[in-house]
Amino acid sequence: MPDLFKISRREFLVHTGAVAAGTAACRGVKAPVPRTMTQDDLIELTATDAVLALHRGDIKAEDYAAALLARCEAGKHLNAFITLEPSRVLEAARAADRLRASGAPLLPLHGLPIPIKDSVNTKDLPTTGGTPALRNFRPKEDAPLVRKLVDAGGIVMGKTNLHELSFGWSSNNLAFGAVKNPYDPTRIPGGSSGGTAAAVAARMAPLGVAEDTEGSIRVPAAMCGIYGFRPTTGRYPTTGVVPISPLFDQIGPHARAVEDLVLFDRVAGSDEGPLPPLPLQGVRIGIGRKYFFDKLDPEVARVTEEALQKLRDAGVVLVEAEVSNLARFDEKITDVVQNHDVVPMLARYLEEFGAGLSFDQMLDMVSADVKRELELYALPGAKLAVSEEAYRAAKETERPALQEELRRYFRENGVTALVFPATLVPALPIGQDTEVSIGDEKVSFATAMSRNIAPGSTAGIPGLVLPAGLTQDGLPVAIELDAPEATDRSLLALGLAVEKILGHLPAPRL
Repeated sequence: MPDLFKISRREFLVHTGAVAAGTAACRGVKAPVPRTMTQDDLIELTATDAVLALHRGDIKAEDYAAALLARCEAGKHLNAFITLEPSRVLEAARAADRLRASGAPLLPLHGLPIPIKDSVNTKDLPTTGGTPALRNFRPKEDAPLVRKLVDAGGIVMGKTNLHELSFGWSSNNLAFGAVKNPYDPTRIPGGSSGGTAAAVAARMAPLGVAEDTEGSIRVPAAMCGIYGFRPTTGRYPTTGVVPISPLFDQIGPHARAVEDLVLFDRVAGSDEGPLPPLPLQGVRIGIGRKYFFDKLDPEVARVTEEALQKLRDAGVVLVEAEVSNLARFDEKITDVVQNHDVVPMLARYLEEFGAGLSFDQMLDMVSADVKRELELYALPGAKLAVSEEAYRAAKETERPALQEELRRYFRENGVTALVFPATLVPALPIGQDTEVSIGDEKVSFATAMSRNIAPGSTAGIPGLVLPAGLTQDGLPVAIELDAPEATDRSLLALGLAVEKILGHLPAPRL
């Protein structure tokens, strides 16, 4: 990423010109970079380019915010936001412009509007968790992660819609309405962070805050054709987030460029400076076909194989090697931990952050679909409630064994990352959330969404989703790269290189 404080105007124009030319090339259009940016130019900027332009004074924060807000209005039918107050965003942008005019030092995210998943606490806007009982809940303080972004000059743009209580992969929220996929509004954007993904894909903002317990960053990124990064668990603070399980919950970013994930990581994680792309020649990446490539939708399989061939052509060595016992580990750990933890963690959250109601009072107003899941699996005395013995085994025996198996896989095969299709299917029609047909076979909706992404978040290792192409029906398909724990920067460096090989998807038409 260019140094925000040392780049010259000429270097900035060259940099933004290259990005604009690349965007035009993706659309099959060759056009010069305009001297004065139009609204269409502004909404296509990456977060990195927008911050550079704001720092140099080439655009005003108010004009940039106004362009994004106009896009929000144009895409209102996608239902990406639960709370959006344009006047508040514009006033914060004007304050950023006044700060720059004063000659004061500018911060890394100066004037950048950032949508926040509505499960992450914000003091100036309600935090609903997507559930009716919290419709008017205003935490006293921002979540630490939000505070980091604001302290770095970012603007809280609004609160994005999500699957209720983050307990699902469709973002078909019965209380606040379904989020719609920008590439086809009859289809889901994925969940649970569907609103953030839809907003970023639809050019309402270049960078947004999502959150992932079992795929809630990565599934929406895959289905909306954007980039999603779930870091090593614990890399970014997760205090002040409507919880499911402290073992798995992790905030992370959605963006339309890997460089913006790096920018987010520098602010939210560790400020380690610029990150160059990893040279791909000779890089070894693992493939476990028996588990990750079984029962794929034919179009997902086609796009994934084309992406893998592009990696081979770039010099990547693809190592065919299986990770042992992934299906067993998933069965013994993932749902066991979440179903055990979700009720006590929600009760603790409500008390700790002063929501003014008990878990039972909240449950009385929870929508029927989520309440049904909680009553079947998670509430005390539930028919399929997790025993303490099973929970202890999952937490103390099975999860450490999974983590060790993944360490062994990366070490013994000498691979930098593991690659696989993020989901088994592209975005499904809204309401098709029980069973999925793949060829002549039927699999559960949960399997289609979570089978491939679950091992990484269960083990707590970093995962990066990158768009790989479109189906014949114009729906995004993505690959995911998972890497060893605590190698987040190396994974992002790999992502910068892979992004150049795979390219970007064309923007959705609203």
